[in-house]
Amino acid sequence: MSRIAKKPIPVPAKTTVSVESGRVLVKGPLGELSRPFHANLNASVGESEVLLTPKRNDSATKALWGSQASHLKNMIEGVTKGFEKKLEIEGVGYRFELTGDKLKLSIGFSHPVLLGIPEGIAAKVEKSILTISGTDKEKVGQFAAVVRSMKKPEPYKGKGIHYIGEVIRRKQGKKTV
Repeated sequence: MSRIAKKPIPVPAKTTVSVESGRVLVKGPLGELSRPFHANLNASVGESEVLLTPKRNDSATKALWGSQASHLKNMIEGVTKGFEKKLEIEGVGYRFELTGDKLKLSIGFSHPVLLGIPEGIAAKVEKSILTISGTDKEKVGQFAAVVRSMKKPEPYKGKGIHYIGEVIRRKQGKKTV
């Protein structure tokens, strides 16, 4: 049984939630998000809360119950507050640059790496810090992971791209006798 989904999901004042024809639509001050809604769940939408209940009592439906509740909470938070990930780049000559709708990475290769910024995502560069923000938690996290995967931090000097606050386990290196 899902403990998350048993509780009603609060809906802020300027946000509306509607479930129609197998999709859930959330509108708020920062935009709107839509996502498929599983047919084995009922959603009763009130003025200030949404309550999810399963139609069947099998294990697959119970597993989806908590997942759908978490997705709905993330959608509501996304259209009211938004989500943000911050990445930091370390290394001599390593840098981020924004050129139109592309992110240019200078990360020690013989050529710069160009990444297209997905629709619905905003990127901002301040010195060696890249801030990725948007309303969809999955898109923000996915784009941040793609950027980080271009040059993962290495364990000896810590060079590469990492999340702010991420702890990089350092290795000692060679010892001279």
